[in-house]
Amino acid sequence: MSTFKAPKGTYDLTPPDSAVYLAVREAIAAPVRRAGYGYIETPGFEQVELFSRGVGESTDIVTKEMYTLTTRGGDQLALRPEGTASVLRAALEANLHKGGNLPVKLWYSGSYYRYERPQAGRYRHFSQVGAEAIGAEDPALDAELIILAVDAYKSLGLKNFRLLLNSLGDKECRPAYRAALQDFLRGLDLDEDTRHRIDINPLRVLDDKREAVQKQLVGAPMLRDHLCEACKAYHEQVRELLTAAGVAFEDDPKLVRGLDYYTRTTFEFVHDGLGSQSAVGGGGRYDGLSEMIGGPALPSVGWALGVDRTVLALKAEGIELELPAATQVFAVPLGEEARTKLFGLVTELRRAGVATDFAFGGKGLKNAMKSANRSGARFALVAGERDLAEGVVQLKDLESGEQRPVAFDTVVSELLAAQG
Repeated sequence: MSTFKAPKGTYDLTPPDSAVYLAVREAIAAPVRRAGYGYIETPGFEQVELFSRGVGESTDIVTKEMYTLTTRGGDQLALRPEGTASVLRAALEANLHKGGNLPVKLWYSGSYYRYERPQAGRYRHFSQVGAEAIGAEDPALDAELIILAVDAYKSLGLKNFRLLLNSLGDKECRPAYRAALQDFLRGLDLDEDTRHRIDINPLRVLDDKREAVQKQLVGAPMLRDHLCEACKAYHEQVRELLTAAGVAFEDDPKLVRGLDYYTRTTFEFVHDGLGSQSAVGGGGRYDGLSEMIGGPALPSVGWALGVDRTVLALKAEGIELELPAATQVFAVPLGEEARTKLFGLVTELRRAGVATDFAFGGKGLKNAMKSANRSGARFALVAGERDLAEGVVQLKDLESGEQRPVAFDTVVSELLAAQG
């Protein structure tokens, strides 16, 4: 037993559970790859200022949840708490926006870190798959990303998720709404930290999950009543495109999400089987983020879907993914000569695309066959001295128990045929 354990609020992914996580990542990535999104990978840490500028200095993520460190050279770094700011920084640094083909479409997968109180569905280390479309302002692009996320969830068999949709306006209409909301909030009985937030980012108060705060927000001015004509028209186009694609959504005027960079389209996917941590993913448009981090004007939109939360949603619905067996064939040699010959055959099968394992450690027949059954393999290949002398190997179907000799030089073709 090791004296070390995974840090509080984190988890290890080990087989067989890890296969489900991999399948979820691949299912989320598949629709965006079909839509022309290219893969991007960024460092696990960035300059602190990238997140304080982009995500927002008043957000819980920046003020309470970021893991920060100072290097020996004095640089202030942070483990990435989210993906969008890093991806946009990387795209700007690589001048991807200057290639003449906008939007730049990117997808990513990785681990993110926030110092939060650990609970079911909320970890200090978590996994997300994200997609970003950088450099174009088009309602069809917002709708495309939402549809791709919906298609990913449906491909996994999920049914009990809901799409919440809102518009946060833009720099034309949001200031007037902000002022109206501030006037309303200043008349409420709020704690000092929340009152401080009124001055910095009053929209975040709407996102406060505490019941005592939510009760007081009844009658608060809603942004949808203050949208300018351009934002209204934009949002209506997004809604029409989603409806035409058969995507159901719920208008949620209080939806602001926890990041300061969102403008116009904002959305969240929630699953009713997950309790208080019901969000499984979300995103929105962030037209001003590029300028915030020192880049040119690049209107953009994107989302991040939680792998951990999606796995929990699958469990809540009782969905078991049909995963390919990690091992299809298990080879059991009896004797040294058979060990050498079968090991060569294992290599040949693997190179032909057949998932094959081997009875390592010189196990006897009984123990080796137990290992074959535990591996989940459909077939076992067993060979001893007599089999080698006859140029055959015994092919055993571990489901039916049937066993028959197969010529050594036809094993690969027979097993490929058996796979269909």
